[in-house]
Amino acid sequence: MQEELIIHIDWDGPYAQPATALLNGPSDFGVYQIYGAHPVYGGDTLLYIGLACNRTFGQRISEHGWCQGTRNPANVSIHIGRLSGCSTPDDPTWSRWIKLAERLLIYSHYPVYNTQKQLAGLERDLWHVHVLNWKHHRDLMAEVSGARWTSRFEIMEGYHNFSNLDNAPARIEEAEQDAAGQPLGPPTFDGSPLVSTSTPSFEPPVAPAVPAL
Repeated sequence: MQEELIIHIDWDGPYAQPATALLNGPSDFGVYQIYGAHPVYGGDTLLYIGLACNRTFGQRISEHGWCQGTRNPANVSIHIGRLSGCSTPDDPTWSRWIKLAERLLIYSHYPVYNTQKQLAGLERDLWHVHVLNWKHHRDLMAEVSGARWTSRFEIMEGYHNFSNLDNAPARIEEAEQDAAGQPLGPPTFDGSPLVSTSTPSFEPPVAPAVPAL
């Protein structure tokens, strides 16, 4: 059985886009969300989810010139998500986890400006991935699982709604045992019941004899 991969993401923000230019440190890699105005979805909606794995957040986010072309550029806000855990993986593994997390978050939240919203070639790789969003994750769900958002459980042999009919043989057997009769109470050491099943007899008390005078 394949081991489940749990990806923890610590979210920080909001940032104005110019402020993200300073995010060029050794931990400034991961995924990010961009919020802003949209003519259909409102003035503060999730517009885009992106990744920064070969470049820092500062380098990658500065490339999004379209942010200044939204209906209210001053209202654009960005949340930064850094992958976290007990030990930092090697660079190829770190980059792969970032890509898996980004793809699952896009597919489950459907930001309006992401053109590639499908799982595509990563679908099977995401079967056993769980993304846990911590701290300031804004509108993202706290947990997103490949068990729910992929085809992992679309085909399950014998899958059906639970029914009383499934247990009919067991119920028939129980009814037959009841009809055969069972001893009342737990058995004694010789196998006889502790509680008698016979009707007890009743004898009235006898008055004491009165001595003759």
